[in-house]
Amino acid sequence: MGSEQRNALLAVVLSGLILFGWQYYFAPPAPEATAPIEPTSVSTSAPTQNTVSEKPTGPIEPAVSQTYKISGQDVSLSFTDRLSVQQVTNTQAAFKFDDTVGSNRPLMVELDFGRGFQTVSFAATENPNRFVNTEFNAILTTKMDENGVVAFNITSENEFKYRFVFKSDALKLENGQQRYFSYYTDELNHLDVGEDDSGDKTIKWAGIDFNYHLFAVYFDSKPALLFRSQTNNTLSLFSSKAERSLSYNVVFVKKEYNYLSTLGHNLKNSVDFGIWGFFAVWILKGLQFFYTFIPNYGVSIILLTLLIRIITFPLQYKSFVSMKKLQLVQPELTKIREKFKDDPQRMQKESMELFKRSGANPIGGCLPLLLQMPVFFAFYKVLYSAVELVDAPFVLWLHDLSNKDPYFVLPVLMTGAMFLQQKLTPNTISDPVQKKVMMFMPLVFGFIMKDLPSGLSLYIFVSTIFGILQQMIVFNSKASTKPVVV
Repeated sequence: MGSEQRNALLAVVLSGLILFGWQYYFAPPAPEATAPIEPTSVSTSAPTQNTVSEKPTGPIEPAVSQTYKISGQDVSLSFTDRLSVQQVTNTQAAFKFDDTVGSNRPLMVELDFGRGFQTVSFAATENPNRFVNTEFNAILTTKMDENGVVAFNITSENEFKYRFVFKSDALKLENGQQRYFSYYTDELNHLDVGEDDSGDKTIKWAGIDFNYHLFAVYFDSKPALLFRSQTNNTLSLFSSKAERSLSYNVVFVKKEYNYLSTLGHNLKNSVDFGIWGFFAVWILKGLQFFYTFIPNYGVSIILLTLLIRIITFPLQYKSFVSMKKLQLVQPELTKIREKFKDDPQRMQKESMELFKRSGANPIGGCLPLLLQMPVFFAFYKVLYSAVELVDAPFVLWLHDLSNKDPYFVLPVLMTGAMFLQQKLTPNTISDPVQKKVMMFMPLVFGFIMKDLPSGLSLYIFVSTIFGILQQMIVFNSKASTKPVVV
């Protein structure tokens, strides 16, 4: 097989791997039938008496005797005298707290004063932000800052260990959004609700992540904690070292990247951009920039796509010229194949010398695709992870750019544009089988795109159309039409 055929076949294989690999690793999970969230009943059993060496178990909470409430301008939080968070409201959030956490007791804090982890009751005082436990000489103070974050501080004359227990129910929506237990070390980690896992991590924050909202506890001191996720739908974080104080902060927010950035403590990393985070953040910032001038994210996608095409044009220009030269030397390349068909090594040598004399690059046509791959995946992560684009309308039938096109108009237009670009691109493939495979690639890509965010189809469609225009300009320029040395 000639070098040109091998390169063409390699391009097809790489394209297939990219497409199906992306489908496997990045496409949203298939929708599952879900049932309404049922409240979880509160157990009235006796407190647990686990020792430190024992594996943590799910919470067992005695009957609630008192509920306290902390309120601010936009946020209010209710918790029991046994340090169990019951309810949080936040005007910044788009969905109810119960719908996000999937439990009527999503967070409990248990203390171990030498008798094993158990819930400890705190009584109110005249100070509305101060609570006491006389049995263990412990004091609890609370404070809400201007962002609605509630800070808890527990001090005692006696040393104690602590355990946080998150409780939820597994749920997956039709748009692929799934409820997770999430925690952040130096990277974002997700655990399926009900997954059995454990470890020892320096955890900066942890909580329940679902449908663009986050309920979390974060620590100023970044403690080294043991964690255990269990099949009873709980995630436990617990200390192995006794201390005389514990400070933690509780927050419930919609995951707007800019808003989370103002809160600090790496909470912005709950917006899961994955390995394409660097590109994704700048794409989001670019979309937000254009949105300030024209408040339509569809228009922002179009303008940002054009900007990206213009920035990458110098590299694409060289690629287009190389493809045109490759087309011009095709007759000479055919002669070499015929002349040395029985001597593959000589055929390879003569072909490479021809490419060198003419300035043609046999893999130059792959460069535009490779340049677009990081942007493509980053666009997808932005559309799938950034709440700013949820329910963002474009035109007429497109009411949510983060969801699929309900009538598949954009995927069809995108497929047609890819066929047109393929038609206009110089064809250096002589093998009829390879030609047919390449002809079907736009159909395969269009089929994959039909159920993905319409904003992603819009980006590819606009990028392809603009690429065709750039390609026509280059192919009609002197640089690509001048004779080549063969």
